[in-house]
Amino acid sequence: MTYVLAAIAGIWMADGVALLVAPRHVMAHVRDALALAPSLLRLEGAAACLGVVLLLGTEGIHYQPLWMVTGSAMVLKGLFLAMGPEPWRHWLVDWCLQREDVDYRFWGLGLCTLAALLLHALGWIGNR
Repeated sequence: MTYVLAAIAGIWMADGVALLVAPRHVMAHVRDALALAPSLLRLEGAAACLGVVLLLGTEGIHYQPLWMVTGSAMVLKGLFLAMGPEPWRHWLVDWCLQREDVDYRFWGLGLCTLAALLLHALGWIGNR
């Protein structure tokens, strides 16, 4: 379970760094991918599954309330984007894809922070 949680942290870190360094480039690729294959949103079910892993796998480690909130948000977001009403999903995705670069950088900073905190809670970085 520890390695799965570390993999989640790795995904967060990679996404966060990409959004910090080149938000316009990353989001252009996301827009292109969604334009070519709108069904990619169905893969958000995987995010919901990873949210469940976060909810169940972080019991008893540091920052547990943070992992409960984050895991719940991942499950809700994943289920909504995978199975929510089409007009609502379309509106939300359009809204998210039209943000300013600084907004994406803040999201990137948040993802990097979550990754560092999860790795710290797992004992992979920092002093224990």
